[in-house]
Amino acid sequence: MMYPFLTLDDGTEIVHSEMLPDSRVKVYMERADEKLGFLHATCFLPGYEWEDVFGFSETEMERLQDVIRSTAHLILQFSQEGGFDHAAGL
Repeated sequence: MMYPFLTLDDGTEIVHSEMLPDSRVKVYMERADEKLGFLHATCFLPGYEWEDVFGFSETEMERLQDVIRSTAHLILQFSQEGGFDHAAGL
């Protein structure tokens, strides 16, 4: 299951999985693009392993990396609590 996490000001949607059996969390980002369809990238936490990156520029990827690094602790927490909507204490 994927849980909504954040929508950036450029329309990029960020969602994350529940905690996987190997203790990683899949974070998926995508944004609609008129020419390319959907730009997308996947990052696995906590190791910040990026794969399947398509269409995002180098500058956009740097921004996405910054966003994920600054919110990874929340994503990891929410992945164990059923997403943001079910997080205790928020």
